[in-house]
Amino acid sequence: MKILKVIGKDDLAKVYVAEFDDGKIAEFVESLQPPFLREEKWVILVSSSFGCPIRCMMCDAGGDYNGNLTSSQMFEQIDYCVLNRYPESNVPAKKFKIQFARMGEPSLNVNVLEVLDHLLYRYNAPGLMPCISTTAPLQSGDFFEELLSIKKDKYSGRFQLQFSIHSTDEKERDRLIPIPKWSLPQIAEYGRRFYQRGDRKVTLNFALVQGIPLNAQIMRKTFSPDYFMIKITPINPTCRAIEHNLKSYISPTDTNRQYRVVEELKQQGFDTLISIGENEENLIGSNCGQYVMAFQKSKTKFPNSYTYVD
Repeated sequence: MKILKVIGKDDLAKVYVAEFDDGKIAEFVESLQPPFLREEKWVILVSSSFGCPIRCMMCDAGGDYNGNLTSSQMFEQIDYCVLNRYPESNVPAKKFKIQFARMGEPSLNVNVLEVLDHLLYRYNAPGLMPCISTTAPLQSGDFFEELLSIKKDKYSGRFQLQFSIHSTDEKERDRLIPIPKWSLPQIAEYGRRFYQRGDRKVTLNFALVQGIPLNAQIMRKTFSPDYFMIKITPINPTCRAIEHNLKSYISPTDTNRQYRVVEELKQQGFDTLISIGENEENLIGSNCGQYVMAFQKSKTKFPNSYTYVD
């Protein structure tokens, strides 16, 4: 693996654009969550495919899909971050989150399961917590059954599963995530089986667009607050979000604003989190596939905010 470009800041987020031995390009990210130090929380976001076949309306990783990464190529991303900072593979972070959520839909790549099967033994990392972020493609049933088995066998109490939902209206879900996928009741049924006492609750993520419904009563009718929590995020200023004129319901700058939908969800018994990253991350570009898109279009020109190469 050859690093073509590094964009970012060491005390916030760094995006790595990498070329692999087969000549294909993907990117991965390491990030912090201020005010937490790296020893408290460290996150690595891994790509599982070259581009992405899903083409979600707000995500720049979609399009130019060139197949899945192998398990070795995914480990190359993780190893690069870990060994640069901890050459002995001893990771002291209390929460060391490896999230399959950069480029690609992880449930469409069975090699992700192989990585999860071996990840626990590769590093001395007591705080290790893998995370799968998925749109729940209809064709991935076998993947999710194997994931359930691996989680129960190796990661009980230390695994985060997140479904990208974005709306309680199925027609709007189909517009935002244009693939055949599990319905909300199907996600609810799987989540009930996935959750065990002592586990983190399954996360239902809504990148809320103005005018797109999130109905608290439908959520309560479909999902149990005993097994599920809700995370609401702003729409990041990706190229595709701008192209489709998607306006964020959540303000990325006014962290004190109150939202009726959040109060309604809490009234229905859900643990509800508004997750707003640092605005500086948008300048860095640590959103889905932004720099790979720039590289593919120009081959040489990148956005130059906070650009440097180690």
